Amino acid sequence: MRLLTSSAMTLAFLAGAVQADTIRFWTTEEQPERLAKQEEMAAAFEKATGTGVEVIPVSESDLGTRATAAFAAGDLPDVIYHTLQYALPWAEAGILDTEAATEVIESLGTDTFAPGAIAMAAYEGETASVPVDGWTQMVVYRKDLFEAAGLEAPTSYANVEAALAKLHNPPEMYGFVAATKVDENFMSQVLEHVFLANGVSPVGPDGFQPLDEAKTIEVLNFYKAIAEASPPGDLYWDQSRSLYFSGNAAMIIWSPFILDELAGLRDSAPPTITDDPTSSELASKTGVVTTFAGPSNPDGAAWGDIRYFGITSDADTDAAMDFVKFSMDDGYGQTLSIAPEGKFPVRAGTADAPNKFKDLWATLPVGVDRKAPLGDLYDKAMIDEIVGGLDVAQRWGVAEGQLGLASKMINSQAINRFVREFIDGEIDAAAAVAAMNEALGALE
Repeated sequence: MRLLTSSAMTLAFLAGAVQADTIRFWTTEEQPERLAKQEEMAAAFEKATGTGVEVIPVSESDLGTRATAAFAAGDLPDVIYHTLQYALPWAEAGILDTEAATEVIESLGTDTFAPGAIAMAAYEGETASVPVDGWTQMVVYRKDLFEAAGLEAPTSYANVEAALAKLHNPPEMYGFVAATKVDENFMSQVLEHVFLANGVSPVGPDGFQPLDEAKTIEVLNFYKAIAEASPPGDLYWDQSRSLYFSGNAAMIIWSPFILDELAGLRDSAPPTITDDPTSSELASKTGVVTTFAGPSNPDGAAWGDIRYFGITSDADTDAAMDFVKFSMDDGYGQTLSIAPEGKFPVRAGTADAPNKFKDLWATLPVGVDRKAPLGDLYDKAMIDEIVGGLDVAQRWGVAEGQLGLASKMINSQAINRFVREFIDGEIDAAAAVAAMNEALGALE
């Protein structure tokens, strides 16, 4: 009976998907291997519905200007795969059909999507675009050393500082490798994560919101603690990865794109903790934390990067909606397989099978020079942690409708500069907070 019902629903879905001969799909996943996977999904959709999909690669750096020009010319594609930064501005400009996106989400089941991914694209009671995939920044740590020392996972400032006290023993073992190179975006990204963890943001609904002094001083003192447990110098992602891979760091903050490298699947970035660069030994000794908490924000936060399918105002709406539904349901495994290590499922499953896509994602092969499923490399608890971060993922300015201002503040690197001056003992904590507020306020 269930099969008959499912078949009837499928036929009804297919019957409504023949409005257009071909729709156009812009994607920023323009590498040849990734394009090929999207072409395969488009072919599967055409076979199922009769509607073709022209997959058009667009460089991420050109996406904003191309979309604006196409909108002015009345020549937008039907669907655009885009980053978080465009969701609300494009909705406000009329580029996106938010009603269509919301209808797609509701038809698939709003409760089947990660709440954080939905919240980030909230727009006037609707959702600007349909969340597709994302990733959360992680505290990567030596689970074996933590267990041997009787330490709790580094889910909070306090737990990290407790681990530093026991594990920091340079030069054999640094407690952390903190980002300290002021002109690197890596430092900006790590700092936003650490600020979010303590519930601190420089923006509110009306724009610039002065940093809370007491909470920000907690952030500064914590960051100084991890910086003092790091090697000297200007540090960024390269040293973080290298020292962790050589077995000389207990904790780092990194993106999930490290997951395949940790397991010895990429020759250009091999773990050197053993003599075998293809060994997965370091992966087996590693744990991750996505949701991280400071003393003033016990619920913590995850720093997330979400990507979306935007249905445009020029679209053949029904065909575009059906393509997005297909990509997020029958074709979702193909969507995620483009780069599983950086495409966590924002839709864990369906109402009837709540973990369907999360379980499928864990079977998708990752790696460059060698391939293996994440589920073979990392245990279920770690997979759950990786995907679960999307439930509470945040970014400065998103909830307040001030992502543009927040991005301007981050890109100014003012926070990086004054945090570094505090770490180096050039200014005290109160002066650092005052300097950051002055510099950020001037950007509004």
